[in-house]
Amino acid sequence: MLIEFTGVSHVYPGSPRAVVQELDLTLTESRIGVIGANGSGKSTFARMLNGLIVPSSGTVSVNGLDTARKGREVRRQVGFCFTDPDSQIVMPTVAEDVAFGLRRRGLSKPEIAAKVATTLAAHGLEGYGEHPAHLLSAGQKQMLALSSILVTDPAILVMDEPTTLLDLRNTRRVVAAIESMHQHVILVTHHLDLLADFDRVLVFDESRLVFDGLPEKAVEHYLGLME
Repeated sequence: MLIEFTGVSHVYPGSPRAVVQELDLTLTESRIGVIGANGSGKSTFARMLNGLIVPSSGTVSVNGLDTARKGREVRRQVGFCFTDPDSQIVMPTVAEDVAFGLRRRGLSKPEIAAKVATTLAAHGLEGYGEHPAHLLSAGQKQMLALSSILVTDPAILVMDEPTTLLDLRNTRRVVAAIESMHQHVILVTHHLDLLADFDRVLVFDESRLVFDGLPEKAVEHYLGLME
């Protein structure tokens, strides 16, 4: 993985100030955490990683692909998991939702069915294929959203506060899933304890990257900002 931010700033239309300012950054590690107060710019940063948001100035590239020019190609490499899984569930049943992302991959129906079944079994949803997707529990919905991304086998997974709406048991399930993935993971979270074993943690404050380092020192810096 090689993600590069070069002179990146972003201003939303009608806003008086940039939400991300003058960011120069190179990311290569397997597990990267992102923390900061609400409104610090971390979610905008996350959405720029796969072209959901393109910078107002500067460039973001993923493995050499400019997110502003090659958004579709970038999104084939970078999956994105939102805080609220309901925003990602697009099909009526669990199996249909997981299969949705495979439609343009040139696979046969039996191949798609096999990949869907394997992915559901790997994430605790075996036997739920025909279950109405929106009637799942909150934790099951988050695992469905994750399954629908991972079935396409992206190289990088960006997760924007995926445990915020979950209880402790389902938070642990998401954490276990992250630990078992071969993908590079970039995790935006307020749950600081999830980052202890990560390779690197970024701290955002008032639209700027203010610390970049190992988890313990990053969390210490962030807590200092909150005092």
